[in-house]
Amino acid sequence: MTVLDGLRLAVSWLSVLPVPAQRVDDPTCRQAISFAPLVGALVGAFGAAALWALTALGAPPLLAGLLTVGVLVLVTRGMHVDGLADTVDGLGCYGPPERALTVMRDGGAGPFAVVALILVLGVQAASLAELVHAPLTLVLACAVGRAGFVLCCRTGVPAARPEGMGALVAGSQPTWLVTAWWLALLAVAGVGFGWQAALAVVLAAALLLAFTWHTRRRFGGITGDVLGAASELATTTVLATTAVLATPIA
Repeated sequence: MTVLDGLRLAVSWLSVLPVPAQRVDDPTCRQAISFAPLVGALVGAFGAAALWALTALGAPPLLAGLLTVGVLVLVTRGMHVDGLADTVDGLGCYGPPERALTVMRDGGAGPFAVVALILVLGVQAASLAELVHAPLTLVLACAVGRAGFVLCCRTGVPAARPEGMGALVAGSQPTWLVTAWWLALLAVAGVGFGWQAALAVVLAAALLLAFTWHTRRRFGGITGDVLGAASELATTTVLATTAVLATPIA
């Protein structure tokens, strides 16, 4: 196994880009999680290009933001928003962890999922409407979102099921790597985007720590759906925070 094997699998796994994965075994899958923030930056670059192009063509800001969110969903095969929907339905149901996990596996979208998708995607679109003149913020936001994978898979966080993606990658990311990624993103945010973006990264990290604590208490650990939900929540936090703080107060 080489570093490139993990990177190829990460790109193939987390995007629609036609990059063939030459190895798909347990160690390579765990290594792929380590590269998730890089793939997030790549996905964000596609979104930023779409936002810039739509704005240049004269699209109204909210329309440009909404269409850019659609681009992000297409580039990721809708995996992360699907994970968000399933996780929210699981968190919203009654009963023991086994029932919650069954609800998540069901595949249908309940009322909690529908409301969550409307809110999260709506907030993303509205935030991008305020950030049309700073499209590269989307690169940072998507990188932070995928850094959520690394944070959720940190050492000590178990899988909720004995099978599936969560069982494969839970607890696989050492503390030093998690810390390195988030400090690097914090530095990039502060130097390249300003204190508002740096604060957004800190808020995203805090939210994900609370989120993984809650999912561990409710489900017994993480699943692949939890990772998708974490990505969307962190991305939305960065976009919303930077949009709000960048908007002048009347």
